[in-house]
Amino acid sequence: MSPKPLITHLYTADPSAHVFNNKLYIYPSHDRETDIQFNDNGDQYDMNDYHVFSMASPTGPVIDHGIVLSANDVKWVSKQMWAPDAATKNGKYYLYFPARDKEGIFRIGVAVSAKPEGPFVPEDNFIAGSYSIDPASFVDEDGEGYLYFGGLWGGQLQCWSKDDAGGDDEMNGLVFDASKSGPQEPSGEGVVALGPRVAQLSDDMLSFVAPPRELQILAPETGELIRADDHDRRFFEAAWMHKYNGTYYFSYSTGDSHYLVYATGSSPFGPFTYQGRILEPVLGWTTHHSIVEFQGKWYLFYHDCELSNGVDHLRSVKMREIVYDDEGKIQLAEIV
Repeated sequence: MSPKPLITHLYTADPSAHVFNNKLYIYPSHDRETDIQFNDNGDQYDMNDYHVFSMASPTGPVIDHGIVLSANDVKWVSKQMWAPDAATKNGKYYLYFPARDKEGIFRIGVAVSAKPEGPFVPEDNFIAGSYSIDPASFVDEDGEGYLYFGGLWGGQLQCWSKDDAGGDDEMNGLVFDASKSGPQEPSGEGVVALGPRVAQLSDDMLSFVAPPRELQILAPETGELIRADDHDRRFFEAAWMHKYNGTYYFSYSTGDSHYLVYATGSSPFGPFTYQGRILEPVLGWTTHHSIVEFQGKWYLFYHDCELSNGVDHLRSVKMREIVYDDEGKIQLAEIV
């Protein structure tokens, strides 16, 4: 039995859930109808604004706070405002979002509000040194903030590489190679998988304090980096970080094998050791999630295409309880 969609009056995907002021807030992307055909660059995901939703209890109702940010509000954006996330610090709320700049390159922007439900006012430019998609913010118990991000294929992570001459990106020393757009993953026996990125955020949450670094995800049986051809375990997109009993849980989507999986570590910078699957494939190509504690229980938020009868770019957010066993392993709770 599958849970029912939380939101049915519009299509929502990529849900980032947080508890602010004792209320649950969901920051999803907003799918809309399009005639663009399915392709590996993800052009069919033609989103251009964000709504914020809230719930006072796990059983609802779900309140739609309306459009809190749109592409027309952001000077540097050309199109495709994809999966966002939110954080709070210093009495303010921050919405992190990926979008294509005027050159067609995915960057990550940030917008600020005095309230978790917005509206959000964007900074004039994207975060210096940012690239790719799927930002996931995490503020640790000591108040330090981090941003995790990255996505293959249409997410362009594979397009970025080091340039010995210094590169054209002022913070990373990276260059963008547009010829690697699409499914251009590294391949071959023994080739290490591309990893997600993490950057520590400044105290005002608006910039990186140092260039992003690549996270290491290790195979438990060898202690070595997961390989690129290990499609059931390697990172593809949809980074998420949460903490449980002092352990950092980094979860993500495996992409073309359609699993949500997780790895654990003792530092927000990793390394992380693969632990297992959280969710099996759902109806639709993409899978994207968040994990949050709310009113004493833990919940997984994700999406599928049930509401649209399988139309890949028209997705709907769902939630499901999860539990941890004595070893800290994640399991889905029984649906009652």
